[in-house]
Amino acid sequence: MNNHHHHSKSHSAPDTTPMPVHFEFTHPTAHQVGIAGTFNDWHPEAKPMHFLGHGRWVKETELAPGTYEYCLVVDGMYYPDPLAKESVPNPFGGRNSVLHVAGALSPAHLAEQVTSPLNNQSIQQATQL
Repeated sequence: MNNHHHHSKSHSAPDTTPMPVHFEFTHPTAHQVGIAGTFNDWHPEAKPMHFLGHGRWVKETELAPGTYEYCLVVDGMYYPDPLAKESVPNPFGGRNSVLHVAGALSPAHLAEQVTSPLNNQSIQQATQL
């Protein structure tokens, strides 16, 4: 009868199933682009982006659910991802992009889906200014 008191998630194991993550970047003169972050111990060669032509770079990967900081490494120089929704200051006077990877059944993942149209609209409005 007391089953309704046992709905705490603290008893279940955390979701560590890797989730697909898509990175995209455009730079007309870049020769080499990688992604360095807390998910690869800041080694950009571990996650090189693939050149698609016309300045477009892409990387498809999988990461376990969690929050990560990262930068794009363009020809050896570290830059925040211009497409990231969030960034934080880093110890070197620059900024790191923040990536939130939600689990498949995570409430955060569902909330992201609900708020995405608003975020997209805000981004579109900001880029029109």
